[in-house]
Amino acid sequence: MDNIYVFSYEHKQAGGETRLKEYNMAEFLTSETFKEKVFDYANEKEWKYKSDLPGIIDFYADWCGPCKMVAPIIEELSTEYEGKLNVWKVDTEAQQELAGAFGIQSIPSILFIPVDGQPQMAAGALPKATFEKIIKEELGVK
Repeated sequence: MDNIYVFSYEHKQAGGETRLKEYNMAEFLTSETFKEKVFDYANEKEWKYKSDLPGIIDFYADWCGPCKMVAPIIEELSTEYEGKLNVWKVDTEAQQELAGAFGIQSIPSILFIPVDGQPQMAAGALPKATFEKIIKEELGVK
């Protein structure tokens, strides 16, 4: 699946002009697309990241309150870091095999993936400032 683009109207204060603003949305991963784009956990024993860009994966569920708090932050990051950072989402209800492969026991769980090195998992609804700090300091994205 390619990235999805959402358009919304934004009212400009001075002059009352209405303009179209584009938001890039995080890409949803299935087990198959995860194996193609991130890591083939079924066939590889050692972690081997497949992308040239660092990444963030949001493991979530639609019914999860804290996940709903993180969702707009994930979408903002997807737009703000477009071309510098992969931003993905995994629905743990629909992708139980994938969630199980990563030992997801609480959601939201966020996997931060550097280009080189081991990924790091964080659990809970992180504030945007924490995401930005990890993106800059741990993933090296400016």
